[in-house]
Amino acid sequence: MGLHLIFLITFCAVVTVGLAGLLTIKGVKGRRTDRGQAGEKSEARTSAAPAEQGELTLFGEKIPEPPKAGAEAQGGTESEGAEAEEETGPAGRYGRELADEEYLKENRILPWEAASEEEVTIGFVGDILFDDEYAIMASLINRGRAIENGISQALLDMMREVDIMVVNNEFPYTNRGTPTEGKTFTFRADVDTVSYLHDMGADVAILANNHLYDFGEVGLLDTLDTLENAGIPGVGAGRNIKEASAPLYFIVNDIKIALVAATQIERLENPDTKGATESSPGVFRCLNPQRLYEVVAEAKEKSDFVIVYIHWGTEFQEQPDWAQLDQGPGLARAGADLIIGDHPHCLQGIAYIDGVPTIYSLGNFWFNSRTADSCMVRVTIGQEGLKSFQFIPAIQSGCRVDLAYAEEKERILEYMRGLSPGVTIDADGYIGK
Repeated sequence: MGLHLIFLITFCAVVTVGLAGLLTIKGVKGRRTDRGQAGEKSEARTSAAPAEQGELTLFGEKIPEPPKAGAEAQGGTESEGAEAEEETGPAGRYGRELADEEYLKENRILPWEAASEEEVTIGFVGDILFDDEYAIMASLINRGRAIENGISQALLDMMREVDIMVVNNEFPYTNRGTPTEGKTFTFRADVDTVSYLHDMGADVAILANNHLYDFGEVGLLDTLDTLENAGIPGVGAGRNIKEASAPLYFIVNDIKIALVAATQIERLENPDTKGATESSPGVFRCLNPQRLYEVVAEAKEKSDFVIVYIHWGTEFQEQPDWAQLDQGPGLARAGADLIIGDHPHCLQGIAYIDGVPTIYSLGNFWFNSRTADSCMVRVTIGQEGLKSFQFIPAIQSGCRVDLAYAEEKERILEYMRGLSPGVTIDADGYIGK
């Protein structure tokens, strides 16, 4: 009898331990399955705290918790993880800005796409004119109005190919107003001609120049409205100084690029082209450059790369004048990463001003009937800054503009080399120190 009792007690103990082990295994599998259901939270998972249940064991050994995924792996909540992914995931460093449409609008920030995921290309050309009382447009109308009759297909392809195309809009769009009294040349274009900007692939119109006010305040305001209706941002003029001096920003490939535009011209205390004030419309004038330097410095704080497009220089003079030589270093110190100039109606040289690549003047692009050397500048910007800076020779002749080829191309490149001491320009127009 004693042996039978001992056997029975031993058997019951073994069965009890085995059942306990099986129940423990069942509990572990249930918990892991729960965690494996992506995005779902069961009541079983959230209602009982581990401290109340105790540690999970299997035959006396502690079982480790399964690895945590997503936000929990970093010690945060799921909502915190979503915010972190928004900030550092596909949207990158500027995810928060891109997610706030009101902030983008208030700060003139444009989300942008590029052909490459690694970089962005930007093109620049000088003066254009759509006034049908002058030769350039009168000739186009006679040829059939299509933009290809004024700008060659090869050049149009280049302009349309870059991710962002910037042109100097050297006139107002208006059907109203009266010309500025006593001014030798006053320009204006019918508001419908704004469609030519789209035709040539333009994305930005530079308005900081000495002809935007040719038909007074009404002409300037009509220009702002016309460009807004066409979906093309203007830079360098506005309904007040805050708007006129405001940079335009692009966020593309997690790179934030600022574009600032200002004009020194005319160099008078009371110019025909009115500067914007706190309460009146006009252009962003920088004959006194202090405010321009402040705008550039602030743009540098808010972005990765700052481009200054400035209207300066002396007409038909191939060498930079005193004001260009004075303000160039000031812009570099303020934070400019690239300086693009125009106004002289001719090409001027290229320089590195305190390390900042600068072209003093792009010259005319599609502006009048004169035969003149011209260009398009194309830059490539990546995460580390400027990757390439290319001068593309062109010629304006017979109210048309086309790429320069063969001997003419080399002639223009050699001319630019002569204007640009300390700068290298290779056979394809790429610039280096």
